[in-house]
Amino acid sequence: MLDKNSCEPCRGGIPPLSESEAEALLTETPKWSLIDNSTKIKRNFAFDNFVDALAFVNKLGELCESEGHHADISFGWGYCEVTFYSHKIGGLHKNDFIMAAKLNTLYQS
Repeated sequence: MLDKNSCEPCRGGIPPLSESEAEALLTETPKWSLIDNSTKIKRNFAFDNFVDALAFVNKLGELCESEGHHADISFGWGYCEVTFYSHKIGGLHKNDFIMAAKLNTLYQS
């Protein structure tokens, strides 16, 4: 269960996950998609209004800060779009999937 893991600092100098490695981890993060030649993952979250979307974004921000792994976030009335990738390696790392799993759990609660 990825959502029970914590992110490890990624200092760079390692290769990003291959497409097949990313696809394997994607099976543990429902509703997330590989984008940009399998270098990023993305998910859209739906809400009933702006206030709920903003509350989710605030919780997401706190989670990202506590894990030391930050997302690209776009949100507005009734939606939040989140993208993860590891900037230092220019692609995906296991941390991205840990965060995706944690967000799935956060969204369900």
